Formats: sequence, structure tokens, C-alpha cells
Amino acid sequence: MYSNYDLSRYARGYGSSSSLYGSDDIFDAFFAAFAGFLGIVIFIVIVLVVLQIIGMWKVFTKAGEKGWKSIIPFYNVAILYKISGMSPYLVFLYLGLLVPIVNIFVAIAFSVIDLYQKINLMKGFNKSTGFTVAMIIVPFITYLVLGFGDSKYVGFGNNPVAENNSSDSSN
Repeated sequence: MYSNYDLSRYARGYGSSSSLYGSDDIFDAFFAAFAGFLGIVIFIVIVLVVLQIIGMWKVFTKAGEKGWKSIIPFYNVAILYKISGMSPYLVFLYLGLLVPIVNIFVAIAFSVIDLYQKINLMKGFNKSTGFTVAMIIVPFITYLVLGFGDSKYVGFGNNPVAENNSSDSSN
């Protein structure tokens, strides 16, 4: 029934320069350029993540926490909440992201909580509003400046981490 039709002109010949779409060299060049660009982007993201982990490690150490806690996902967020004077149990709200429809409201709540946490973290280190804006825009650099700079963690009133840190600095 279909034997009378010549379908060879629609078949794309892999490895040949003649096909319905034109030269394969164009597709190969585009794919190589895209793969190279993607590789560069992945490399930059990995470098930025490593820089942020190094900075967070030092910030945790300054705040009286163990540095290794900055490596563990979700646990590091709970410790950041604790250092910022907030409840570390807020991290359990991330479970709300798994529930359809509820996840929209949880995502909005987390954007506000994250902003509040960064503001409180900067207050805990006696930093200005400009430093808080820098933490929002480029956290990987701000954590490095906080961790390796001369800033000291002062904590929040009845925060036991601040008391431990202040007793260590008096020795």
C-alpha cells in the first residue's frame, strides 16, 4: 500500500551532509557551543557554592557552632535560623512545599522568612543595612566577608550561643 511512496527524502541521514534540514555541521557546531557554555556555567555555579560553604563554615564557627554543620542540607538552614535568633524548627515548613496548592503559600512565607533571617543575621553581627542588601544579592561573597572579616557575633539577648561566644572571647 505505501510501497509507492519514496520516504527517503524525509529520513535524516546521520553523518551525511545532505538531509531535509540541511547540513549536520551546523547542528554539531551549535551543540558543541551549547555544551561548552553549559559546562562553563556549571563550573561557575560549583565555584560559587564552594565559596558560600567556606564562608558559612567560618560564620558558624564565629557564632559558636561547629563548622561542619554548614555542609548538611536543611540542617544548615536550621542552624542559620538559630544563629539569627529564630526558631530552628521553621525548617520543618519545607515539608509544606510537597503539598500541592499549599506549596504556593509556603513559598511566599519562605521568601519573607528568608528575608527576616538575613536581616536578623546581620543584626547578630552588628552589620548595617547595606550589608544586609549585599547578603540578599550576593550571599557567597557576604558570607566570606562575614566569616573572614573582623566582625564578631554578638547574638540576641538570651541566646546561649552568644553567651558561649562572649565567654570564649574574654579568655
